[in-house]
Amino acid sequence: MRRIGVDRMYLKRKIYDRLTQWKKESSLTLEVTGARQVGKTYIINKFADEHFCKKIYINLFEDSGNEFLECLRRARDWEPGQERPEKPIHKALELFDKDFTDERDTVVIIDEIQESSAVYNLIREFTRSFQCRFIVTGSYLGRILNADFKLSAGDLTALRVETLTFEEFADACGLKGSFDKLDLYGGSDPEEYEKIKKLYDVYCQIGGYPAVVTEYIETKSLAKCREKLEDVIRLFYSESSRYFDDILDDAVYDNLFCSVARILLKEKKGLDADSFSESLQKLVVHDYDSNISKAVCNRAINWLQSAGILDFAGKVTECKILDFKARCRCFFTDLGLTRYFLRKIGADHTAIEGLIQENFVFLELRRRQERLQEIALEMPAFATYRGGEIDFFVKSLVGSEKIYAVEVKSGKGQASSGQKALDDGKVDYLLLLKGNTMGGRADMVYTVPIYLFSKFRFDL
Repeated sequence: MRRIGVDRMYLKRKIYDRLTQWKKESSLTLEVTGARQVGKTYIINKFADEHFCKKIYINLFEDSGNEFLECLRRARDWEPGQERPEKPIHKALELFDKDFTDERDTVVIIDEIQESSAVYNLIREFTRSFQCRFIVTGSYLGRILNADFKLSAGDLTALRVETLTFEEFADACGLKGSFDKLDLYGGSDPEEYEKIKKLYDVYCQIGGYPAVVTEYIETKSLAKCREKLEDVIRLFYSESSRYFDDILDDAVYDNLFCSVARILLKEKKGLDADSFSESLQKLVVHDYDSNISKAVCNRAINWLQSAGILDFAGKVTECKILDFKARCRCFFTDLGLTRYFLRKIGADHTAIEGLIQENFVFLELRRRQERLQEIALEMPAFATYRGGEIDFFVKSLVGSEKIYAVEVKSGKGQASSGQKALDDGKVDYLLLLKGNTMGGRADMVYTVPIYLFSKFRFDL
């Protein structure tokens, strides 16, 4: 890690390699999405500065956005009977920046694009009428409720920036080399396993928001990390209030998060596909003096998912992959958020640790489905079998396309449901993910340290 400028710590992110790949292989406009405070703007500007000769940066939430909109208005100015202006968007960029040239080594970054449907709807022309490259970025906030935003299918490719993964966190802490060298099945020095395990325990405490990670690297204070996380949460509350007229104040948002945490604890067997919003609404109305309707709760749930705060797992009934139900369990998209709200509702230590580990595996499986196309189904899924539950049910899309029962265990917990499914031939392998192991293999049972899960591949 190194300093950028005076006071900004650079945290190396894997998304940087995918940005480089986009520049080499695609001519489409790139949309970079992600939750607030995950580092979208910073990493994109760094990439642009290092890979293009000319960068134009427009932030639609700041003065530069108003200035660009005014340039666009003037470039499009036309009266009946006059000749129509040629290439008005080119002209708008020339008015905005006198040094603009439409060349491949120029990149135009439009940040906070959710603030203007008029600019978002120009994406087709960005892709088809320019030689220069365009990157648009921002959250989904403001778009999911506004029909003025048009779909730009075919002219747009997307990347999602998330909070730091554990692997990226290890890199930021100077231990990526140790992480990479560790054997999945116990073939490395026990002291090396213990070193990475201790780092993983920290990661499970603070999560991966860049500001929180930077705070930890600089101070090693978990208390200050929690304060940074609270700043991120308050920012999300504040921004959400701009769009929801029928949710009254920050206390409601706080209650929504706490209610989600309660559902995580209470609904261990999963929910029917349409009952999550009902459960959430009941809790919100019960715990807070509010007349919030089911419709508002539905919108809030979609909001939380689109904003990158919350995501869902499905359910496979009796290990029958075609008997699949979506959105049967919810997870936070950052371990720091998970711990924060579970602690806030008074969950006991054992319950918190168990859910944190499951949340960690959920997020890794989600990345596998989205980026690597390594595993089947639309979202990670747990499974029921013979009256029990398997933490995650995975069908590989590589190699011989085997099926895995993935069990997340702490202490001496037994994976009885996964073992039954293996014995009955419902799955091909049982994968045990544990924090207190160095790994091992026995027949069709594979045991892997949970903190090394990102190195495991479903191609046995």
